[in-house]
Amino acid sequence: MNTLSKRACLLAGGIAVVLAGSALYLIFQSRAARSPDTSYTACIYRDGQMLRSIPLDQVSETCRFTVDATDGGYNIVEVSPGAIAIVEADCPDKLCVLQGPATDSLLPITCLPHRLVVELKPGTDTAPDAVAY
Repeated sequence: MNTLSKRACLLAGGIAVVLAGSALYLIFQSRAARSPDTSYTACIYRDGQMLRSIPLDQVSETCRFTVDATDGGYNIVEVSPGAIAIVEADCPDKLCVLQGPATDSLLPITCLPHRLVVELKPGTDTAPDAVAY
């Protein structure tokens, strides 16, 4: 083997190790973010103002309620132990319904036509929403 092919093999091996390490890191980070011991509070906002705050660890049975939009529309929100979802809406695209239940704080549920946002926040105020570098 000449020097050039040895260097190419070392470079390819180094890149493979870095990629494998990055993949393992991301897998473990996503599992840690979804750990079942984290309790969340669902905050429901309409037009940027909080309508309701629901601690999901205190929910014992599934319930539904309606959030009326300012344009005359509606969203039906279903709260179950550890999860919240918009199960029915009269908006044209129904993306909020198709998003399904939220069980962690990775992505909020949004209904843009009705200006409704359902956001999960960790139960303790000391935990950051994101990691800052």
